[in-house]
Amino acid sequence: MTTAERQPLTISISEGAADHVRDFTKQAGQPNANLRVGVKGGGCSGLTYVLDIVDEPKEDDKVIEDHGLKLFIDRKSYIFLAGTTLEYSGGLNGKGFVFNNPNAKTTCGCGTSFSV
Repeated sequence: MTTAERQPLTISISEGAADHVRDFTKQAGQPNANLRVGVKGGGCSGLTYVLDIVDEPKEDDKVIEDHGLKLFIDRKSYIFLAGTTLEYSGGLNGKGFVFNNPNAKTTCGCGTSFSV
């Protein structure tokens, strides 16, 4: 595998998704909160994405800053999410966060579950 074919070892968030998180945290009365991104077992494809609004990272979290927002990712989840871009879709097919995960071999119809 060449360097160009390798997935980037980071997780990013689109500007639109970061704006949506900031709007949500302001409405929730937590304007300085950040986003915890992770995966857990479950869902129809084996793993499911997890999003939480939090103030501080946990001790072993990887911290990534993108578009002025800090993303906290636990090390176990990071291996499944490296190269992922978190986006926000507000189109006719529904509103919500979309994980563009190059590691996912299959995904479910709802877009919240995947397998590697």
